[in-house]
Amino acid sequence: MSRTTARIATVALLLGCLATPAMAQAQAAPPAAATGRQPATAEVRAAYERSDALSRQIFWSDQADIDPTDPVAGVRAAQALRELGRFDQAAEMASRVLVIQPANSDAMLELGRAHIARGQAFYGIAALEGARDARPADWRPWSLLGAAYEQVRRPDDARAAWAQALVLSPDNPDVLSNMAMSAMTRGDAAGAEPLLRRAVAQPGASLKVRLNLAMVLGLTGNLAEAEQMLRRDLPPEAADRNLAWLRERAGGTGVDQARTWGSLQGG
Repeated sequence: MSRTTARIATVALLLGCLATPAMAQAQAAPPAAATGRQPATAEVRAAYERSDALSRQIFWSDQADIDPTDPVAGVRAAQALRELGRFDQAAEMASRVLVIQPANSDAMLELGRAHIARGQAFYGIAALEGARDARPADWRPWSLLGAAYEQVRRPDDARAAWAQALVLSPDNPDVLSNMAMSAMTRGDAAGAEPLLRRAVAQPGASLKVRLNLAMVLGLTGNLAEAEQMLRRDLPPEAADRNLAWLRERAGGTGVDQARTWGSLQGG
């Protein structure tokens, strides 16, 4: 199994929501000179936290421009940029926060996520290790470090990091999914499937985790179960595209490697 195959399930889906009155009020406000603008109220900020990634990116980037020393705005903007696939910009935004607040562990986590997503995990390891040291009881730095170590070919360190993440957050579906993708990297589909089934069984399992299981099932020839999962979780057209991809791959007929599993998921 190629490393490309193991990375094809790492792209997050963008989930939309309806605009709230507070958001509409903020969007209707006339533009003002940058020097005279004030940060949005707590109510408006909370409303945007429930919006789609593009709306959040525009809003939080604007908030960070209004007050470059606002670490919350910078971290939220970096997160939204990453969800939109703008990984380089996400890393830059997180780095801006760390210039102002070098010990901001949320910014460290976002910097690490961005570098992992852009395929340059090496440059995020120091930040993630800093977040781990600042928050030794938080499973997230450990889980991200596992993904980063795996990407830079440090498999023993990756397994140790994930093991600690599971100590801190037993049966965490995101950690289990990362471990499964690591197994796929090593060509161990048989080892990946039970990890993903265990992950999907958890109450907090995300759509991405369920689609990762569908991917593994499809690639190992269990297309019937994969199709059942995809048709439950995706619109018909998106499910059709994913199934066509899986059939080509499982059948050994080849596929354009530029088309990732994540891009197919998004429809």
